Amino acid sequence: MNSRTVLSGSDIDRAVTRIAHEIVESNQGTENLILLGIPTRGIWLAERIGKVLERSYPEFVATEAIGRLDITMYRDDLAINPTRAVTETQIPSAGIDDKIVVLVDDVLFSGRTIRAALDALGDYGRPRAVRVAVLVDRGHRQLPIRADFVGKNLPTSVAERIQVQLTETDSDNSVVIEG
Repeated sequence: MNSRTVLSGSDIDRAVTRIAHEIVESNQGTENLILLGIPTRGIWLAERIGKVLERSYPEFVATEAIGRLDITMYRDDLAINPTRAVTETQIPSAGIDDKIVVLVDDVLFSGRTIRAALDALGDYGRPRAVRVAVLVDRGHRQLPIRADFVGKNLPTSVAERIQVQLTETDSDNSVVIEG
């Protein structure tokens, strides 16, 4: 199988830093900002974004503004792939009502994961607005969903696969195209 690294660890760090500052600029500050990572790597990316925000904006408290949103039971492919493990959803203690919620994921592809996340979000409250932040947007949308904050646009063929590796779960920190 042919593979090539398209983002190194330092590229990922720069993309996360840029995304963090773009989120604050779009939100006009950190007030009412909630980051919800989508398992698995979206959780780690949300935490990385949160660390950047804490360093740059002292009023942002990551432990009060970062959570995780499990979308397993909201997916439309459970009949095809029923073996997905359900993980715990953790909503920050202040909730999401009237907050700006940023859904964080590693790769945006068909849009179905974000659609499932929007469905899941409705069970936890009514945000003022929902934004989407992804490390990689590879195109090939099946639904009318787009990311508001993108680390890297990587046009790919449908046959190719994007492998995001983060040190929190993998042995490396990189983005690789395989195929």
